[in-house]
Amino acid sequence: MLKSTQLSDSFRSSAQEAIKRIGALFHMESLWKGKPPEERYELRLKESKPVAEAFFAWLESLRVLSKFAIGIPVNYALGQRRWLMNFYLDGRCELSNNRAENSIRPFVVGRKNWLFCNSQKGARASSVVYSIIETAKANGLKPAAYLQFLFETMPNTTTGNLDAILPWGDAISETCRMPAKN
Repeated sequence: MLKSTQLSDSFRSSAQEAIKRIGALFHMESLWKGKPPEERYELRLKESKPVAEAFFAWLESLRVLSKFAIGIPVNYALGQRRWLMNFYLDGRCELSNNRAENSIRPFVVGRKNWLFCNSQKGARASSVVYSIIETAKANGLKPAAYLQFLFETMPNTTTGNLDAILPWGDAISETCRMPAKN
């Protein structure tokens, strides 16, 4: 019979093995950063996907109970396999969702602040402004300059020309753009 210290050593080594296998996937992605999506797609299918499939096969081979600490992430990963493997469908997808989570963080903070808005309309207006600011940042624009541009331009813009003033539109002035990174 295994003692509790032997169990924890076994779980620790399984966790370290999982980290090593996941780390290999992230390492491959770091080597392919900056490559065109089509090339990344091909590299993933050839080199990365077999590693991911081996990872899931290894997870399936583990005999863990869901109530143990190691069982929770193992069973979660196995349950999410279908979604996690979607990453291999398109070379534009990222292995990590950190960028998406970081971009919605201001909304989460804002949502807490919206509790103190005096009305539903006030909360909605705040959420619209947050959305515009985050979309501007995601598209390489200076939020304050872009907002000023919108306030000055929108009153004279027809509905047919709205696409031009979106963050990726043709009418955005260079003063709204962030300096290029070297």
